Amino acid sequence: MPATGARDDDTELDALAAHVRSRGELSAAAAGRLIGAAHDGDARARELLVDSSLRAVLDEAFAHRDRGVEVVELFQEGSMAAVAAVDEYVDRGGAASGLGADVRRAVASHLDQVVEREERAAAAAAAAVHDSQLLEAAQITLRRRFGRDPTEVELAAILQWAPERVEVVARMLGTARELSDSDIAMYLDDLDADDGGTG
Repeated sequence: MPATGARDDDTELDALAAHVRSRGELSAAAAGRLIGAAHDGDARARELLVDSSLRAVLDEAFAHRDRGVEVVELFQEGSMAAVAAVDEYVDRGGAASGLGADVRRAVASHLDQVVEREERAAAAAAAAVHDSQLLEAAQITLRRRFGRDPTEVELAAILQWAPERVEVVARMLGTARELSDSDIAMYLDDLDADDGGTG
């Protein structure tokens, strides 16, 4: 049975998609009139141009899904990119025929950056967890061997790390223990149980 949060996310996404797709598309003539009005300072015309771009934003959000960022968040990010793209297009007096493609390119480029940033963050988090697991395992091994807490130099030697890396990862472990709500902290609790609670 899916979690309630998953159902809520699906409901929000369905409602968003229905709302966006219920809007009619602008004709080239209407878009041209709105671009002219917006260029002359009509804020409502700018809003309508952005509103007409939301289908493209939704399409791009779906195209970038399954890469670590929820579609609703992608849509929000894409909407901000669309506002900036419309403003830039209006300010330079672009033709109505090119607005849609221009906004779509801007949104796609922005979402590429959002997804890449998330992928880098996820990779860094996974590497941090891996390093923390290695350090904790080394601490337990050396504690058993020496009957005391190992020094950073001893840990660096067994891990083949620079002492500075040991210090950084050890500090991260300490923070994780204090927060007690991360994957690292959960892993440490399991290790402590296996180690008989020593240390």
